[in-house]
Amino acid sequence: MMSKDKSNIYIDDGGNGSLPLIFVHSMPGTSQHWSAQLSHIRTTRRGIAFDLRGNGRSSSPENGDYAIASMVQDVQMVADQLNIERFILVGHSMGGSVAGAYAGGYPERVAGLLLVDPSGNSTQMPIEERQEYLGALESEACLNVIEAYLRHILTGSTETTRAKVLRDLRDTPKATVVGAFKELLKYNPVPALERYDGPTLSVITSITETPFSVHKLVPNLPYKMITGTGHWLQLDKPEEFNRIMDDFLSSVEIQK
Repeated sequence: MMSKDKSNIYIDDGGNGSLPLIFVHSMPGTSQHWSAQLSHIRTTRRGIAFDLRGNGRSSSPENGDYAIASMVQDVQMVADQLNIERFILVGHSMGGSVAGAYAGGYPERVAGLLLVDPSGNSTQMPIEERQEYLGALESEACLNVIEAYLRHILTGSTETTRAKVLRDLRDTPKATVVGAFKELLKYNPVPALERYDGPTLSVITSITETPFSVHKLVPNLPYKMITGTGHWLQLDKPEEFNRIMDDFLSSVEIQK
């Protein structure tokens, strides 16, 4: 079943069974980044993906608000709209920051948290480097700068994945892309992750491993690395990622 809710957030909802999953995509991205995961899990349980504000088929916020805390409310709205009280939350890249922030704010609703190459803590970058990025985002060449960055973290990806992500960049409003990247540069994901004490796993790639990665900053955060892939590992290696996801779901079911 696919639906578009009253708040103009596009939702892809289907399947049934125990403990539904809600998937949060990256920037740029859409709910379609989770197609292989949705078709896989919907054989046994409910899976929901949605387009964050200003992405895909969802409306852009009139006030231009792309703060992580505001996107957390998109997750809350989706769960409430679908009457889901408790669920497993999966977030990729920027969506990992959103998922972690949601889990830290509403831990009673999150039965498990699966992070997929989540964004790190950009506030720990050298101030000069952060200012350089912010200046680039304010410039006329901002989309070129972002595309160059995406091409870097797409190193190791399949040609299909590269084409899809770069097409998503072109299809996403400039205000959405720039607004979200600016918010990520000033967001520290660590406190929210430290507040959530439920089952957690971060599935990472070497492409984004830095001193600012959350698995380096959050004590005792379990993680697994997938090699031979770019940043969009769920698109590059869906079968391998799905196996790891299945194992995580089994561990959550045991602990619930």
